[in-house]
Amino acid sequence: MTKIKRALISVSDKEGIVDFAKGLEKMGIEIISTGGTASILIDSGIKVKLISEITNFPEILDGRVKTLHPFIFGGILAQSNNLAHQEQISTHQISPIELVVVNLYPFQRVISQEKVELDEAVENIDIGGPSLLRAAAKNYQDVAVLIDSQDYPGILDELEKNQGELTLQTKKRLALKVFEHTANYDRIIASFLRKSFLGKEDDFPNNFYLIGEKVFDLRYGENPHQAGSFYKDLLVKEANLGNMVQLGGKELSYNNLIDLGAALEIIKDFSEPTVVFIKHTNPCGLANAITIEEAYNKAYQGDPTSAYGSIVGINKVVQEELAVIINDTPFVEAIIAPDFQDKALKILKQKKNRRIIKIGDLKRRDRSLKEIKKIPGGFLVQERDLKEIGIQDLKVVTQKEPTWEELEELLFAWKVVKHVKSNAIVLTKGKQTIGIGAGQMSRLDAIKLAILKSEKRSKGAYLASDAFFPFRDDIDEAARGGIKAIIQPGGSIRDKEVIAAANEHNLIMVFTGIRCFKH
Repeated sequence: MTKIKRALISVSDKEGIVDFAKGLEKMGIEIISTGGTASILIDSGIKVKLISEITNFPEILDGRVKTLHPFIFGGILAQSNNLAHQEQISTHQISPIELVVVNLYPFQRVISQEKVELDEAVENIDIGGPSLLRAAAKNYQDVAVLIDSQDYPGILDELEKNQGELTLQTKKRLALKVFEHTANYDRIIASFLRKSFLGKEDDFPNNFYLIGEKVFDLRYGENPHQAGSFYKDLLVKEANLGNMVQLGGKELSYNNLIDLGAALEIIKDFSEPTVVFIKHTNPCGLANAITIEEAYNKAYQGDPTSAYGSIVGINKVVQEELAVIINDTPFVEAIIAPDFQDKALKILKQKKNRRIIKIGDLKRRDRSLKEIKKIPGGFLVQERDLKEIGIQDLKVVTQKEPTWEELEELLFAWKVVKHVKSNAIVLTKGKQTIGIGAGQMSRLDAIKLAILKSEKRSKGAYLASDAFFPFRDDIDEAARGGIKAIIQPGGSIRDKEVIAAANEHNLIMVFTGIRCFKH
């Protein structure tokens, strides 16, 4: 262990730094510091030597150059067991620095503002700070480096216990923390500048980085024998689970989070009062209505059996009336909504284990974000499916033409089917799902399942398919179930046979021209 005699302190975030510096001073450790940090420490009665006194050179360029000097970096990088190093710093009258306490300009916080100018962002790219941190972390055997104020109390305790020394294991842990932090810092800068400089010109770069910060460890992963943790994406500005607020209930599980994510993505797609019941990432009931309370009841009635133990997504603020209805529903595991009225929250908390998630404003959509799916040996990156279609985009291909109201119902069914795992079939009536066939290997089986799940409500229903029909038997099956109208992408080599079948059964069929597979 190396005894700490000299510490360099230069922090952007001043939280806890005065108490920490006082603890160092009490142990006889000399403190050197820069501009703003030095002023705060001096004002607090702490003896500080300015960097400029060490370097014999003033801070210049509005503080852009403070610590970049051999007297500083030589003192940090010199190895105590290297005779050549020791001779050189002695020759040049460089004193060792055994502790570096630095945190960086708040680049991430600055770019998270609603509107930020490029010049302001660039000025918050730290240069000297990362250099100091990396130098200290590189020489971890001789130098301790602190980047997180949460570590201050523990480090003081260890220094007091060991007469001013830290164990090698502690210094290794602190060094690793630095390299992880500076790597993320640089990735955030690169991501921001890529978007600012190139925009869509380089949407899929040669190097793609995931930038995450641990939110919490999970009790276990998908199954009890699997460990798991939840990390938040640091660069997402629209409503997301990384910034959610849990207002009540048990801790969230791996599967809860996946289902909450599915619910969130669905309710973002609807502006009308909408409620969705999610089971295993698929909607089992979804409805629009004039009021959110009516939407909830309709969504539940879409498939009451499957709704048991579900995640509920609500796209409006939850009021007292809806909270009472939710409490009367058998086993709702979790609720996600923009916000909850105080009276509603009090009612919902009567069920102590039920998770209550506030997610904030749903209106903002960031089209620059990508979807990422892990596969063995790599991951796939694609644009999010935010394609919107309107009535004007639909092509009527059958002899029987739909009314405006029927086209609106078909579009509703289409908005739902894009969120159902392929092969996917959705049946609706009155802006309410009544039967869903999800994740089937055969499209014909998906139709049969959706009709079965409708519990004899399929007569006069509207059917949405996430991909084209390969054979006319799909249409024959839909007709036997009493389906009235069908919306599908089109594009099959047997489209003529499929359209002919629809005409034979006097069905309405419209093409969207796009597919919405969800694997």
